[in-house]
Amino acid sequence: MKKSMIKLAVGAATVLLMATSAEAGYTMKKKVGDVDTKLTIFGFAQLEMRGGDGVIDSATTDAPVEFGAQRVRLGWKYVAGNIRGKVFLDFNQAHDDLTKYTGAAMPSMVKDAFISYVFDPALVVKAGLIKMPNGMSFTMPGWNLDIAERGFDKKLVLERNTGLMLSGRGIGWKGNKVNGFEMGHERPWKGFGYDVMVANQAERSAAVTGATRAGGLSYAVRGMFDYTEKFHMEASYAISENAKGYVVNPTPADNQDYSNINVGVDSNLGKLSLKAEYFNAHNILGEKDRDEQVFTATAGYFITPALEGVVKHMQGSTSWASTSANADTNLGNTYIGLNIFMSMPYSDFSRKAKRTRNQHKVVLNYIVASGDTAGSTNVWNGLGGYKDDAFIAQYQFKF
Repeated sequence: MKKSMIKLAVGAATVLLMATSAEAGYTMKKKVGDVDTKLTIFGFAQLEMRGGDGVIDSATTDAPVEFGAQRVRLGWKYVAGNIRGKVFLDFNQAHDDLTKYTGAAMPSMVKDAFISYVFDPALVVKAGLIKMPNGMSFTMPGWNLDIAERGFDKKLVLERNTGLMLSGRGIGWKGNKVNGFEMGHERPWKGFGYDVMVANQAERSAAVTGATRAGGLSYAVRGMFDYTEKFHMEASYAISENAKGYVVNPTPADNQDYSNINVGVDSNLGKLSLKAEYFNAHNILGEKDRDEQVFTATAGYFITPALEGVVKHMQGSTSWASTSANADTNLGNTYIGLNIFMSMPYSDFSRKAKRTRNQHKVVLNYIVASGDTAGSTNVWNGLGGYKDDAFIAQYQFKF
């Protein structure tokens, strides 16, 4: 027993000694034959308090606030030569709901589960459960957001899905580091990039009916250009066939393909960061000409190295041809926020430094709702969004 405890202590100490920075998790290295392998364990949690009329329904509860967790995640990455593997779990998601297995083919708590092979920075092949390359902010990590959550524009992406993806980054310039795990623009590159993915129907998407499969696939293609962290631009087109699900027969006339176009721009200019993104979505939930457009604009500024002020505005509009009344609605959500960084391993304001600060932070957001809000005669009928004012206080830690 004593020897076992000593071995356990030595093993734990070895892991800590081999650990990389807090940004990258804890890493163990082992040589298997002539191949160097590496296993990295990482995770984060977002614990929060929410309130306001946009969150609390006074007709059903007297509680002034709600406590909960947005994400509680743990994952690991494996590297062996040109081979990569990743599994990422969210313990705040269901793991036994069989209705969610159809499109993604895995329980909701499995966020990522894929293998990849790096032939070249211009050609990386991935297979498994992956974020579909659709939506600039969606394909960035959930712990690296400007505000406490993704806004209602996230409802329009194709979400995570099981399929096959081809990717490339930094094309046209030398010296770019591509590790095979990329989903968005995680690091500053120079040059062009692309993603092409084919997968099952996108039934984790809020814009696609997720009860049963109707037959068909989903597709997404994205192109991007980067010039260091100062400029990133991307555009994607995505489609999920038979988005209304199974209705009498596999492809009824009223079961349309859902599609969207997304364009995004991201610039990190030292203390100042700017982002803008646009979605144009068509045939939501497979209903013909049920359309939605969302524009977002974000500005962040570091008041001090430990305090960042952020304002993000989302403006949505709907058009629903088959609805006789209240067909066209609009909604605005403006997030006014402060990010308080509790751990600051860097004093500069590069994108790498900002990402590392996020390992330990407090986020305070107040959301102002405008447009066709709750109580109006023409209430917002789009996907998601706050129809009244709300607030979020969130504590995040990451390793």
